[in-house]
Amino acid sequence: MASVKNLKKEINYVLGDLVDIVYVWEIGNGGKPTETTDEIIDGIYENFDGFMTRINDKSVENKKTHFKQIRNDFEGFVNQTVEKINQLN
Repeated sequence: MASVKNLKKEINYVLGDLVDIVYVWEIGNGGKPTETTDEIIDGIYENFDGFMTRINDKSVENKKTHFKQIRNDFEGFVNQTVEKINQLN
């Protein structure tokens, strides 16, 4: 497994890129946020906080399983968010 530091960086970069994609879409479509784009961005920020909280949890007994589950949840969230972004077009 990659280090915790690399997992944090990956989550930060990927979710940051998703926020950028939504903002670029807004600029290309009149420059005003919509209710849908606001929901997507709010969801990204909430999940970012949740992932970081889970990563920093020190009371975990089986770290390997814990971080594997975080990665799986992260990948699932990213896939769902990309689908929502694709539906904007």
